[in-house]
Amino acid sequence: MCLAVPGKIVDIEENQENAMARRGRIDFGGVFKVASLAFVPEAKVGDYVIVHVGVAISTLNEKEAHKIFEYLEQIGELEEIREKSL
Repeated sequence: MCLAVPGKIVDIEENQENAMARRGRIDFGGVFKVASLAFVPEAKVGDYVIVHVGVAISTLNEKEAHKIFEYLEQIGELEEIREKSL
C-alpha cells in the first residue's frame, strides 16, 4: 500500500541556486528521514508536512498530524514504518 505520512520538520537544507533542491530532515514519530520540500516552499522548521515517497506534498497543523499518528497506530502501520527504518 502507498501511504503518505505526517512528520515534523526538524531541520532544513536550503539550496540558493536551486529552490527545487530544498530538503528537510523530518521526524516521523522518532524515525528521521530526509524529504524534498520543493512542493511546500512555505514550510519551516517546526511545521508538520505530509510526505509521500520522499516528497513533502502539503503542510498540516499539529492537531491534524497527531490525529493521523493515532490512526496509524490503531491500524498497526506506525510500528511497521518504524520497523522498516531499522
